[in-house]
Amino acid sequence: MGVATLAFFEIQDLTYYYPTRDKPSLDQINLQISEGEFLLVTGCSGSGKSTLARLIAGLIPEFYGGRLQGKVLLRGVKLQGRQRSALHTEVGIVFQDPERQLVMTSVEAEIAFGLENLGLPRPEMFRRVAEVMTFLNLLPLRDQFTAALSGGEKQKLVLGSVIAMHPRILVLDEPTSQLDPVAATDIFNLVESLNREMGYTVILIEQRLERCFHLADRLVVMEEGKIICDQAPGEAARWQVKEGLPFIPPVARFFAALSPGSDSPIPLTVREGRRELQNRLPSFPPRVNKRDCRKKSSAQEQQKPLLLQARGLWYAYPNGPEAVRGLSLQIREGELVAVIGPNASGKSTLLKLLAGIIKPDRGTVQLQGINTRNLPPSEMGRNIGYLSQNPNDYLTRDTVEDELKFTLENFNLPDNGIGIKILQRLGLDHLRQANPRDLSSGERQRVALASILVTEPPLLLLDEPTRGIDCRLKIGLGSLLQEIASSGRTVVVVTHDLEFAVEYAARVVMLCDGKVACDGPRQILGDSIFYAPQMARLFRGQAEGILTVDEALAIMQGGGAGACQDA
Repeated sequence: MGVATLAFFEIQDLTYYYPTRDKPSLDQINLQISEGEFLLVTGCSGSGKSTLARLIAGLIPEFYGGRLQGKVLLRGVKLQGRQRSALHTEVGIVFQDPERQLVMTSVEAEIAFGLENLGLPRPEMFRRVAEVMTFLNLLPLRDQFTAALSGGEKQKLVLGSVIAMHPRILVLDEPTSQLDPVAATDIFNLVESLNREMGYTVILIEQRLERCFHLADRLVVMEEGKIICDQAPGEAARWQVKEGLPFIPPVARFFAALSPGSDSPIPLTVREGRRELQNRLPSFPPRVNKRDCRKKSSAQEQQKPLLLQARGLWYAYPNGPEAVRGLSLQIREGELVAVIGPNASGKSTLLKLLAGIIKPDRGTVQLQGINTRNLPPSEMGRNIGYLSQNPNDYLTRDTVEDELKFTLENFNLPDNGIGIKILQRLGLDHLRQANPRDLSSGERQRVALASILVTEPPLLLLDEPTRGIDCRLKIGLGSLLQEIASSGRTVVVVTHDLEFAVEYAARVVMLCDGKVACDGPRQILGDSIFYAPQMARLFRGQAEGILTVDEALAIMQGGGAGACQDA
C-alpha cells in the first residue's frame, strides 16, 4: 500500500459570512492546492474571489470578523489561530491597490519594514533586502519617495516587500489592474519566474485573462460564493464556451468557438495559436484594406459637430514634472473614444483638464465653443459627467439607491425611473438597498459609474471604468456606452484594457509623455507592437485588420467585411 500524503493547502466544506451579512460570501468551498502550483481564480464581480484570497492569507475571520464554518489546512494543520508572525512566513498577499499596502517613505525602508516586524537579525535583513531589490530591478529606486513612484513601480515594491518575508504561498488580488500592458507583462513575468524557477505556490485573482491564462496549471471560476469550474485552462475554456461563460481570453475563446465539438487541445497563447492557424486558414483569406477602413471611418467622424476642443494644453503638478505638454485634441458629438498609453503618460490629467477639475497652465479647453474657464462649476457639472479611478470618492450615502437619488437632487432633476434602469443595466438592481461601502471593488466601481450616468450628461469622461469589473459586465458596459454614443452623446474612456477598447471604441487616442502619440480609428492598434490586441497578433501577416474574436470568426467562415467596421 502507498503512503497517504497530505495536501499542501486544503479548504474543506467551508462557508463564510461577513458581519451583518445574511448571504454567505463563500458557500461550501472545497479546494486543494498542491505545492508549487499556479492557480488562477476568476469569476463575476462580487462572486467571492477576493474573499477567497483573504481566507487563504489567514485574514478571515481574524481580521474581517464574521462567521466561518469548515476547515482551512496548511500541511494538515488548521490555518486559523496561528500567530501572525508565523503566518507571514507561510502566506503573503498583494492587494489590488498597492497604495493601501505601502507604509514607509522610501523603497528600501518599505522592503525592510516586514523583516523588522519579524525580528530578523540585521545581516539577514540586509541580505534579503539586497536580493529583492536586485531581482525586481529596484536598486535605482532604493531612496525614492514611495508616493512618487509610478503604478508599476509601486506594484513591484509591494510584491518585493512580501517576497522578502519568504512566504511559501503568494496570493495576488488583481495585481495589474492599474497597469499598462508593458508594466503588467513585467509583473506577470516576475510572477512566472517565482512560480517556475523558485517554487512559489501562486494563487492569482484576475479579470484580464489574456495576460495570464497560459501561466496557470488550473482555472477556478467562482459564482455567488461557489466554485463552478475547477479545471486545466484548456478544458475550462471549452467548457465555458459550451456553457456560454465569458471568462476566457480571446485566443482560447476563438479556437474553442471555431471547433466546439473537438477534443483536441486548445491553443492558449498567440504563439500556439499561430501554429494552429497555419493548418486552418484557407489558401489565403481576403485581405482587408486598412487604409480604406481608416479613410471611411475618419470621413464619418468629421461629419459630426465639434463638442470639445483642447488647444496647446500644458499642465504640471506642484513640485512635479509636466504631466501634459502641448496637447491638442478634438472630440465630436456621438463619439466613443478610448484613450490609452503607458502609466504616467498624462491620461488621467487630460481627463481632469477636460472636465474642468484642474485648469491648464497654458492653452485652452472649449466646450461647444466656450472657454471652460468662463463656465461656472454648475454648468460644467450639468454638461460633463466625470468618473475618477477611485469609486470611494462618489460613495457618501447609506444605500446604492440613495446614491443615485442624491445625485439627481443635487442637479434638481426628477426621479423618473432612470436610476432603476441604469442599476439594471449595470447588474446592480439586487444591491439597491446595500451599503455601497460594503460592496466589492468592482461593485463599488459600478455604483460610482451609475451615479454619473443617472444625470445623462452630454459628455462622459470615464477613468478606468472597467477596473475590477468581470468579463460579463464589461460586455454590458460596452454595449451601454455604445448606445449612449449612438444617441448623440459623447464618451471618452481612459483604459488599460486594450481588448475592451478595440471591442467598443470607434476611435483610439494614444498618449506618451504628455503628448498625443497617435489618434485615429480603432484599426491603428492592429499595427502596434505592445498595444495590439490578441487577435491582431494572432493574424498578423495572415489577414490584416482583425481586432476581435467576432471579426476573426467571420474571416475564418469566408467573410472579410467584419474586420472593416466601426465598433
